[in-house]
Amino acid sequence: MARHRIAPNPVTALLVTGWVAAGGLLLTTGGDAPVPARAAVAPVPPGSGAAPLPGLRAVGAVRAGEAGRGSGADGKPSPKPDKPSAEPDKPAVDPDEALATSLEPVVKSTSASLSVAVLDTEDGDTASYGSGKTYDTASIVKVDILVALLLQAQDQDRHLTAEEKDYATSMIRLSDNASADALWIAIGGSSGLDEANRRLGLKATTAGVNGHWGLTQTTAADQLVLLSAVFGDDSESDLSEASQTFIRGLMGTVSTDQDWGVSAAGTLTGLKNGWLPRTATGLWDINSIGRVTVDGHGYLLTVLSRGSASKEAGVAMVERASKAAVRALSGQA
Repeated sequence: MARHRIAPNPVTALLVTGWVAAGGLLLTTGGDAPVPARAAVAPVPPGSGAAPLPGLRAVGAVRAGEAGRGSGADGKPSPKPDKPSAEPDKPAVDPDEALATSLEPVVKSTSASLSVAVLDTEDGDTASYGSGKTYDTASIVKVDILVALLLQAQDQDRHLTAEEKDYATSMIRLSDNASADALWIAIGGSSGLDEANRRLGLKATTAGVNGHWGLTQTTAADQLVLLSAVFGDDSESDLSEASQTFIRGLMGTVSTDQDWGVSAAGTLTGLKNGWLPRTATGLWDINSIGRVTVDGHGYLLTVLSRGSASKEAGVAMVERASKAAVRALSGQA
């Protein structure tokens, strides 16, 4: 299978409901809405085919060769027949094409727009589908907010305060919006997020304005870069080992009622979801990012979508797409 590789990139968010009026639309982010940031928010506490035995195949081959060989006029064994030529290599399969094929039943079953990006962390293979499209982040941006906060703390050579840790814990594990508001202010709002994303290499992500962090625009490819910063080798990430450990710990222990999305594709090691109902259309944006393990391989997965008829339909679609992505990259599609 042909391999696309994603270069190591310094890169590194959802569930309390809240409503917000933005651009004439009533929105919710992550089942939770991007409410405008507030100056003061009370801290929230943390929440069989057996392999042949060595030598057996070799012995059998010798005996079969001897039995099939006659003797020449000089009494010596005739030469061995030539071995059959090796089976020709199978044509290479482009991973993006494999992903598109694997996703075809999912895409045909919905009118929603879908974008997927996946990375095998063991060998660096990657594949994407519709990765150039932009979507509202909803609450998956909370991972980005926390990454920005940690980068700023590293630059200041300090640890997070107890209050910042409490906000971060509630923001990631519970997808608490008030905590996201507080940390949005702490990082400097949209300018702080944009600065962190330029540093990390998220080239197509633009922070939401006027406190509406859930309306940040992003692509599946950019979210894969962010996940690589969180789950990749710390020697190749702007995030320190301590910062990575902190975020991984939170993403690996999200509230059980939020354990859906990319986690359906394997064993969960990190997750953040977002869901956003649009009142103008009655349709839903459903997003999921994270890391899973399957058959000894780690996979970073991002699935972004908009236009699902309901939250349930969107979640089901995202989960089917996540499974299809892993099958495609593992060659099982």
